[in-house]
Amino acid sequence: MVISSFRLHRFFVAAISLGLLLNISSAITTTQAQARAYVTNMCSDTISVIDTDTNAVITSVLVDRSPLGIAITPDGARVYVTNHGSGTVSVIDTGTNTVVATIPVGASPFELAVTPDGARVYVVNPGDGTISVIDTATNTVGDTIFDPLRSLGVAVTPDGTRLYAISRGGLFGTITIVDTATNAVVTAIPAGRNPFGVVFSPDGARAYVEDATEAYYVIDTATNTTIIHSRHDIFHDQYAITADGARLYVTSPMINAVFIIDTSTNAVVNSIPLGFSPIFPALTSDGTRLYTANVDSTVSVIDTATNSSIATIPNLDCPRRIAITPVPKSKNDCKDDGYLKFRGLAFANQGQCVKYVNRHAN
Repeated sequence: MVISSFRLHRFFVAAISLGLLLNISSAITTTQAQARAYVTNMCSDTISVIDTDTNAVITSVLVDRSPLGIAITPDGARVYVTNHGSGTVSVIDTGTNTVVATIPVGASPFELAVTPDGARVYVVNPGDGTISVIDTATNTVGDTIFDPLRSLGVAVTPDGTRLYAISRGGLFGTITIVDTATNAVVTAIPAGRNPFGVVFSPDGARAYVEDATEAYYVIDTATNTTIIHSRHDIFHDQYAITADGARLYVTSPMINAVFIIDTSTNAVVNSIPLGFSPIFPALTSDGTRLYTANVDSTVSVIDTATNSSIATIPNLDCPRRIAITPVPKSKNDCKDDGYLKFRGLAFANQGQCVKYVNRHAN
């Protein structure tokens, strides 16, 4: 059989085109399947996007004035940012690193928290004493909670049933507890002097509260009572807790170090000197790296296996908060369509998810 030159030409063109498409598709998959750390830069109104494989800033995203708080949806697909100077929340698509929505909220929004199912984002607005409840399906405020104590910190329990809003003022601060099913305040409890942040143990049984007087508070969330109140004298600022709940990482800007607390004994067991002032910590979901935002406009990267600083990322602009996209911790996270939970990594199938795990295995 004789093949005409015209048909042969069309065959080669089609083959080349298909090859180019496959290469492009492969490049897109490789590019997307990387964890990212998102850092708010208050002085430049931007979000720096860091590739956690290379610890290099790969792009920056312009948002509204004075971005401060930041949180990522559980699937890693969206980043929510409070713009303290604009009274808005920016929504960033992690696939394109572009702002896809800007949501008006209350005055001077500070911190925010995403529910475990990703359906809602709670934003504390100390400027007008409200908590905005954002519906992530529509990116609109669906409810507003009156917050006369003007909370600065906020967190949602791991089961998603309760919101803890942290306020300062007077001799003692307060934790206002909200039922997320009704968005009604159910109780308020004292929380030391000038509390700021709160993190939960993975099972939700304990809440750990930072206190500006260097007190260490542990709250039993079943009874909402303080079960431990002690001093560490490490001038701590913010907490990050490991996925197994075994350790708390505590930034200490006055001592220029990160301290490690063993939650089984509630004792400080180690410290990591940094040489500058860390103000906010964030752990990767697999717990292998800790990132800290520092006063000198850098971000530090700490290897949690050796508890040593392994990189310093320069040239940020008043970094304040960090959020890191979730990643699969093991091959089991990829099974039974588990790979679909990591939308921010854009796995096309289980095999790509497994390859990611293998590539990042210690």
